[in-house]
Amino acid sequence: MSHDIYLDANATSKVLPAAASAALEAMQACFGNPSSSHATGLRAKATLDDVRARARRVLGAPGGRVMFTSGATEGIQTAVLSALCAVRERRAAGLDAGDLLIYGATEHKAVSESLAHWNRLLDTNLTLCALPVDGAGRHRLDLLRELAPRAAMVCTMAANNETGVISDLDGIAAVLRERAPHAYWMVDCVQALGKLPLDLANSRIDYAPFSGHKLYAPKGVGMLYVKEGTPYTPLMIGGGQEAGQRSGTENMAGIAALGAVLAALEEGATFRSHAELAAMRARVAAALEEAFPGIVYNAPFELALPTTLNFAVPDMASKELLDLFDAAGVRVSAGSACSAAKAAPSYVLEAMGLPRWRTSGAVRLSFGPLATEDFIDEACARIRRCGQAARHPALAASRLSGDRRGLLQLSSEGRHGWVLFDLDANTCVAIDPPAGMAARLAAQVRDSGLRMLAVLGTGGDAAGMDARATLRAALGLDAGEQGTLGWPRDGGMVTLADGSAAPAIALGTEMLVRVADEDGSGAAYLLGRAAGGRLEAAAVRLAFTGGTVMADAEAQGLARLIDGGTVLCHGLDIGGAPCTTAEGLRKAGHTPGEARQLRPEGLDDFLRTHADALLVDVREACELEAGGIRLCGREAQALPLSRLAEHLGQLLAARRPLVFVCRSGNRSARAASCLQRLGHPQAWTLTGGVALAGAR
Repeated sequence: MSHDIYLDANATSKVLPAAASAALEAMQACFGNPSSSHATGLRAKATLDDVRARARRVLGAPGGRVMFTSGATEGIQTAVLSALCAVRERRAAGLDAGDLLIYGATEHKAVSESLAHWNRLLDTNLTLCALPVDGAGRHRLDLLRELAPRAAMVCTMAANNETGVISDLDGIAAVLRERAPHAYWMVDCVQALGKLPLDLANSRIDYAPFSGHKLYAPKGVGMLYVKEGTPYTPLMIGGGQEAGQRSGTENMAGIAALGAVLAALEEGATFRSHAELAAMRARVAAALEEAFPGIVYNAPFELALPTTLNFAVPDMASKELLDLFDAAGVRVSAGSACSAAKAAPSYVLEAMGLPRWRTSGAVRLSFGPLATEDFIDEACARIRRCGQAARHPALAASRLSGDRRGLLQLSSEGRHGWVLFDLDANTCVAIDPPAGMAARLAAQVRDSGLRMLAVLGTGGDAAGMDARATLRAALGLDAGEQGTLGWPRDGGMVTLADGSAAPAIALGTEMLVRVADEDGSGAAYLLGRAAGGRLEAAAVRLAFTGGTVMADAEAQGLARLIDGGTVLCHGLDIGGAPCTTAEGLRKAGHTPGEARQLRPEGLDDFLRTHADALLVDVREACELEAGGIRLCGREAQALPLSRLAEHLGQLLAARRPLVFVCRSGNRSARAASCLQRLGHPQAWTLTGGVALAGAR
C-alpha cells in the first residue's frame, strides 16, 4: 500500500503540524526553564501561563486547579490519592466519609488499579465496588442510587475508549447530588476532549484527567482539573513547580504542543463538527456492512462518539480481522491499546453482557476529528477490499506449487484440526475440526464446491464428538451414515506395510486409511497413494495422529506403517509445532527449536548474498489477497502458515535458505522454528515482521 489508513485514533494520534511546530519552537527558541527569573525563563513562563489560560477556556474552568501532567494515568493517580487522603482525614475527624470506592465496570484499568493501589498503601480499607452497566454500556443509575449513600469516591468516564459509549454524566451527577453529597467524583475525560462539550466549572465533577496524545498532541503531556474547594494532595513533591501542585520541571515542549491543539479547538475551524463526524461514521459503517454482511455493532451509534465503531463478525476472530485489515494497510485494534497484547475477551464488552463470540471477536475502529473526506473515501475502499479478500477460498490450489491437492490446518484455543481436499475430485475430509468453527468451515466447503466425504476424529472425547456433530449438521450430512469416530460405513480396504488390512476411502488419487487403537477408542489416519491395493510405508505422505507423539506411536505399531519423511499432523502442538516428520521427531525429541532471527536492516544484504533464498509470506489466504509483501525489491512467495504441513517435505528437501515473513514476526517465527527443528540448515524469521521492515 502507498500509505497507511490509520483507524486507531482512540489509542493515540499523530501530532498536529501546528503542535509539532510549537514543540520545536519550545525546544529551540523558547527553551528556558519557566522557574528561572531571567528573560529566557520569563518567556517560557509566559508560554506556560498562556497555555493554561487557554486550557481553562476550552475546559470551561475559570476557577479550580488546572495543572499539566505526564498524561491521564498520572492524573488518575493524583485524583485517587487526593480523594483517599481526604477520606482518611474525614474519618479521623469522626465525619461520615463512606466505605465504598465505586467505579464503572467498563472503566479503563488505570482507574481500578489506581483505586486498589492507593487503598492498600494508605490503609484506608475501603471496599472496591464495580458499578454494572446495561447492555448499551451505560452505567446502571438504579444501582448507583442504591450504592451512593455509602460512596467515598465514584469514578466514571465521559466516553468509553473501546466502545465510544457516552456516559450519562447528568444522570450520574443528579444521583450524587441527591444521595452522595460528600462523595468525590472523578470523570476520565480522555476521550471527551475535542469530541464532547465541556463546562467543568458548572458540573458536579471534582477531578477530570486528560491526555494530550489522544487528540494530536505528543505523548507524555496531559492535564488534570480539580474543582475549586475539592481536596488535593500532590503526587510529586520537590521543587514546587506548578504552584506546588506538581513538582518537576515542566515538559515545555509537550505543553506548547498541547497549547497548539487547544488553540485549534478554541478557534473552531480545524476539527470536524459532530454532524460531519457522524456522517463520516455512517459512510464507514456502510462500507463495513457491505464488506461483512453479518456484522454486529457492539454499541448503539446514538449513544456513542461519532468517531468510534466497535463490531464483531460471526465466525471471524478479532485476530483474523486485525491481520486482514493490516494486510490492506488499515490499522485498527481489538480494544484498548493498553491490553491489546493480552489474548482475552474484552472486559468492557463482557460487562455489557454480550455473548462470547462478540467479546472475543471484537474490533475497534476509530478516527479523529481531523479526518477528511478523502481519508474516509480511501478507508471505505480498503474496507470493501478486505471484505472481498475475506471471501477468498481457503480451500484452494497452493499458491506456492499450484498443487490442487491441499491440506488446511484449523486452529482454535490451542487445538488443531485438518481438512484434506482434492479440487479435481471435488472431495474433502475433515479430521478433528475444532469447536466453534463449524459454520465457517461449512461455508468454505460449500464455496469451494467440495463434497465432504467424512468428518473424522482421532479420539472419542465429548468435546471432539460435539464439534464433529456440529460440523456434520452444518453441512447437512446424515449422522446415520458414519460409524466409529465418523468413519464412513461403506469404505473399502487396503493392505498396509506390515501386511495388515485396514479400511480406506479414496480422496482423489490417494487413499485415506484408518488405523485404530488396540482398544478401539481412538484412531490415526494415513494418506498416500496405494499401488495394487497396498499402501507402503514410503508412500504415506501424511499421518494424522491427534495427540499421539512418536513414543506412543511406536507402542501402537504405527511407526512401522510410515516412512521417516511422512509428515505427522497433530491435534496439539508437539515440540511447539502442529506438524513434524517422523524422522525429525525421533531426532529432535519434543524440545521446541528457536527460530534463527534475521534483523530487517540485514535483509537486503542477506538476499544479495543468498541469491537462491526463498522469501516466504506465511500470512493467510485472505491477507495475501488483501495485499502482498514486497521486500528489498523481491516479491514474497505465498505459503500460509495453515498450509505449512502440506509443503513441509518440499521445503525440507529444497535445502535452500528460507526467510519467513509475516505482519509481526510471530507466525514466521513458528514456521522457521518448525523447519529448523527438523534439520533445515537455513530457516530464518524476519524479526518484527514487515511492520519493522518497511514493506512496500
